[in-house]
Amino acid sequence: MSSFPEKFYYSEDHEWAKIEGDIVTIGITHHAVEQLGDITYVGLPQEEDELEKGEVFGSIESVKAQSDLFSPVSGKVVKINEELEDTPEVINEDPYEKGWIVQVEVSGEDAISGLMDVEAYKKHVADEE
Repeated sequence: MSSFPEKFYYSEDHEWAKIEGDIVTIGITHHAVEQLGDITYVGLPQEEDELEKGEVFGSIESVKAQSDLFSPVSGKVVKINEELEDTPEVINEDPYEKGWIVQVEVSGEDAISGLMDVEAYKKHVADEE
């Protein structure tokens, strides 16, 4: 059963965004983890990389599939979760806390435009199934 934190925003590609001031923490949702299965590798961007909303910023591999990661926001990578380089399975265990992927510094008021709140994301997931 998927879980959906209330105060996060979600993309159609199953990434989540947690907004704290001008820093947005990004990861993949519990629903995405359930679809992928056991995660074996995460391809991360570099700190200082500029991300464009909707563009590929990394990849994730599991025993079932390889998938691109799409940025839900535009901005500069200020921190990557280096723990994922050695232990990518952390995402399976805790996708919303320890399993975050990157932190991005955003500028502008439209950082979350086009993202879904938790209720809209629940409906999106239900519609896909």
